[in-house]
Amino acid sequence: MADHAPSIPRLPRLVGAAMRPLPLMPVSIALSALSRRIAKRHASMFRRLGEHGNKRFALDPTDLPMVFLMDLRGGKVRLSAHRTAPPSDARIAGPMAGFLGMMHGAYDGDALFFSRDLVVEGDTSAVVALRNAIDDAELDLTEELAEMAGPMRGFLRAAIAQAEKQSGVVLHRVDTLAGGWT
Repeated sequence: MADHAPSIPRLPRLVGAAMRPLPLMPVSIALSALSRRIAKRHASMFRRLGEHGNKRFALDPTDLPMVFLMDLRGGKVRLSAHRTAPPSDARIAGPMAGFLGMMHGAYDGDALFFSRDLVVEGDTSAVVALRNAIDDAELDLTEELAEMAGPMRGFLRAAIAQAEKQSGVVLHRVDTLAGGWT
């Protein structure tokens, strides 16, 4: 297990500025389609949440001009974009690269929390359950998006690999994590 948090890259300000004028409805529709696909392909991830499977999580990337709400109420997964943090059971804030790196197994969630790269507010036991469920699912966002791209999957994989190389942000599953919020 890593005993300190790695240096977390920050998204360039230009990325945040480019996202500021985006209308939230199309972003939310795309996020919901992705989250439904993940829920279908990784149903055990949501079952693993147990008593926390009916919660709302605000994911607040501090280097982007929007907050994402993961709403698990009613047995469905909905992911939506908002300008400010909506009411939720728990809020997790930090750089987008921290969220993505933790999801892909590159960063240790404990180290990110204790280094204050990620800040957790609200129901911390729900956040721990969510973190463990995501880690156990071994998600790979690049592969999920590539499969949604149909015949463009090869191009998308190459574009994502280039974006990862240029930005330092982990955009695919790695097997270096030796710990997490357990």
